[in-house]
Amino acid sequence: MSDASATSNSWDNCHALILAGGSGTRLWPLSRTLFPKQLLPLNGTVSLLQQTVSRVLNILGPEKIWVVTNEEHVFEVRSQLKKINPTLEQQVLSEPMKRNTLPAIILAMDRIAMQDEQAVVAVFPSDHEIRDEARWQEALLLGKELAQKDYFVTFGVTPDKAETGYGYIEQGEPLEPGGFEVKRFVEKPDRKRAEAFVASGNYSWNSGMFMFGIAPFMKAVQQFQPELFAWWESRDQRPLEDGYGSIPEESVDYGIMERAERIAVVPADFGWDDLGNWEALYRMGDKDESGCVVSGNVLSLNCKDSLLYSSGGKLAAVGLDNVVVVQTRDATLVCDKGEVQKVKNVVEMLKKEESSLVEAHLTVYRPWGSYTILEEGPYYKIKRLEVLPGAKLSKQMHHHRSEHWVVVAGTAQVEVDDTEYLLTENQSIDIPKTATHRLANPGRVPVEIIEIQTGPYLEEDDIVRFDDVYGRIKPRDAEKS
Repeated sequence: MSDASATSNSWDNCHALILAGGSGTRLWPLSRTLFPKQLLPLNGTVSLLQQTVSRVLNILGPEKIWVVTNEEHVFEVRSQLKKINPTLEQQVLSEPMKRNTLPAIILAMDRIAMQDEQAVVAVFPSDHEIRDEARWQEALLLGKELAQKDYFVTFGVTPDKAETGYGYIEQGEPLEPGGFEVKRFVEKPDRKRAEAFVASGNYSWNSGMFMFGIAPFMKAVQQFQPELFAWWESRDQRPLEDGYGSIPEESVDYGIMERAERIAVVPADFGWDDLGNWEALYRMGDKDESGCVVSGNVLSLNCKDSLLYSSGGKLAAVGLDNVVVVQTRDATLVCDKGEVQKVKNVVEMLKKEESSLVEAHLTVYRPWGSYTILEEGPYYKIKRLEVLPGAKLSKQMHHHRSEHWVVVAGTAQVEVDDTEYLLTENQSIDIPKTATHRLANPGRVPVEIIEIQTGPYLEEDDIVRFDDVYGRIKPRDAEKS
């Protein structure tokens, strides 16, 4: 393999694209639609997204790193990346809606091509763990050499067991300067086939990381996805985001990688894990003398080989064996470790019930701060709002609810029907139904407010925005806050 200590000019024409739009349904109830697993610190003190970007920053400058996420997550993604490097805040691209990985990649290709039409682009998921960064860099350097020869490169992980939750890649003829032709991609196999693949030594797990040149990639899009190519070519007449709703959903795996002619795989063992379910979190976690991974406010008695996680109240577990228990403030998951792949089925059932447990935690993060639902019932809801220094909510009104605000910390600037008020601790104000209002924090410390909503309809889509510093005003009246 190439030397990972190669000089920085080894990466001169490279860009990295990080896909951060997934929902992580198999890690419910911790991962929710509005705060998915890539934004969570599942294996440390920083989020999986921050870990991924920090890893790429060791080989590329921030101006060559691009992150594509969806509209619901863009402000949190920018906030997290700004903490790593301020330049990264400007490198975040927003999908108006989810259209799978291929349109997301094409969306970023437009921006990358403006800098370098001959660039080699490495595509990474935002939610994977890499424990051996030196070997990862070695694999990337080899992949770059192959991509410069117009190969579509995928990175295969050397399997250490018969895993049925991953796709597999069968190696073909060896290539120069390394790697192999891809003979075929295999979808997630059953146990018997997985065991045969591992025993043969000729298969690797599909890591979901790719590398290719812009020109051959877009040529393949033209050949295999003409509708998406037509959308790409329309970018001179209108921004690609404007036509996003009319394009088909397609993954880069099915749409391009499994159809292209020159496909290469670079097999390597760089300590990869996709952290895709609770069994993976158990496998990677620090275990006690009973083989349990315990996190949060947990009391474990006579439990063995189990994952016990609480981010809510006290979790007491007695006599459990080979079980996953995950407790948040509003939901609890209990399942056998062998059944964790079926957690996504739970999420699908909750969606059919139109349960809010799929969408958000009790604490919801917004570009201006966050709100936490403290209590709710018929015709009322109580929230705690935290508004960051210098931040302001949109100027808005509600058709169906009135609100009462009590300031518990900081100084709040409140506008109601064009009259401004400055409120400090223990002061309050009423916001009548249909009144135009706005809340801002002019100070240097967070403002905390208790908000009491009353009315026949209290959902987040009862908002009409008139002005918003975060660009969230839409053509239709009601949008999520």
